[in-house]
Amino acid sequence: MANVEESSPFLPSQKSDSNNEMKPTKPSSSNSDKIPAPWAAAEPVRPPSSAVSTGWTAEGLTMGHSVGTAVVGQPIMRRAQWESSLCSCFGKNDEFASSDFEVCLLGTLAPCVLYGSNAERIGSSPGSFTNHCLPYTGLFLIGQSFFGWNCMAPWFSYPSRTAIRQRFNLEGNCEAVTRSCGCHGGFVEDEERREHCESTCDFLTHIFCHPCALCQEGRELRRRLPHPGFNAKPVRFMMPPGDQTMGR
Repeated sequence: MANVEESSPFLPSQKSDSNNEMKPTKPSSSNSDKIPAPWAAAEPVRPPSSAVSTGWTAEGLTMGHSVGTAVVGQPIMRRAQWESSLCSCFGKNDEFASSDFEVCLLGTLAPCVLYGSNAERIGSSPGSFTNHCLPYTGLFLIGQSFFGWNCMAPWFSYPSRTAIRQRFNLEGNCEAVTRSCGCHGGFVEDEERREHCESTCDFLTHIFCHPCALCQEGRELRRRLPHPGFNAKPVRFMMPPGDQTMGR
């Protein structure tokens, strides 16, 4: 047995382990420095910073986002600005200056033509000009004949302003006023209430500033949409060769 114990390489380690278990351990200088004293004040645990997001959920919220809390850095949809203001009768001094002057003349002398042209650019379908210009002309004549001013046509034309604003995600008059005043309440954040108010503002703009509203819409459409007639394919004409004579 003594020979077996001496030849086994595992027995000395077992004996040393048993001896180490019997001996009381003394804290080393390195361990004693790491072990805090019982009377030492523990450092307060700092909560993780909420500004650093660790990930995003499928709904677009940060990890650990609870109901009722705001998400830091969440993108907010902003409306685009109109290319020109409501009172910019002659437009802007750019490559569309001549077109803006034409729009100003049409809005003053022939608003029915300008409204039909705007509807044609929005609809981009055959007959859009006629289907909008003729009813506008009839309402224009009724208002001028019975009331002395164009008070009937704006009831028919104001939806075009709403269509332009929704198509290009433009800022409405109510939102522009609240933004200039610094009021960013629930009215601006509620999409349904905002759209209802913006539609009312579109109607009032056409009632009280009808020529200016038509001109602003015309300038906006000419900068954003080409005329539907420009999308037609060019037609090529083959000219027959002329009479050829052989020189002597």
